Amino acid sequence: MKSYLQRYKPFLIFLSKFLLSYLLLTFLYQEYLNQFDAAKCEPDGATKLVSENTVWFLKLIGHNAEIYPHPNEASYKLFVEGHAVARIVEGCNAVSVMILFVAFIVAFSSRFLKTTLFIFSGVLLIHVLNVIRVGLISVAMRTYPEYKDFLHDIVFPLFIYGVVFGLWVLWINKFSSYAKKNPAT
Repeated sequence: MKSYLQRYKPFLIFLSKFLLSYLLLTFLYQEYLNQFDAAKCEPDGATKLVSENTVWFLKLIGHNAEIYPHPNEASYKLFVEGHAVARIVEGCNAVSVMILFVAFIVAFSSRFLKTTLFIFSGVLLIHVLNVIRVGLISVAMRTYPEYKDFLHDIVFPLFIYGVVFGLWVLWINKFSSYAKKNPAT
């Protein structure tokens, strides 16, 4: 058993760091969400931020956009050119994607400052790209409603998870402690 643990020590350390950070961040996020009263249709602050940033982005690219609190659920109704095109709910804020991203980076952590800067930069990039994603899917759903499911369920998740995967690859190959031990040939 001892030789097994020694042999797989790097993997077990990675797995432990990933699971601990993922579970801790998920627990903290759930505690944060519990502060908002869904029974009173109160959306969380991260969803509000994404909603407001999406309106700003849509206006920046030339669309008339507005959000209003949804009267029957904890979300925002997004209007583009005067038409209700989307509900922005808690799942649209990409916090769960950010948690997954952070847990992976922590699992392959390097020096504290380098890891922290990469995490903050990555989370900011994910937020910006998520706002763009929500904005573009809203415009696309207004223009091409027949492709709503394809856009919402396939194209845009592929985009955001593809970016996260790219950030992971960049981290492992260029910045993590693993990259130093195993330089590219």
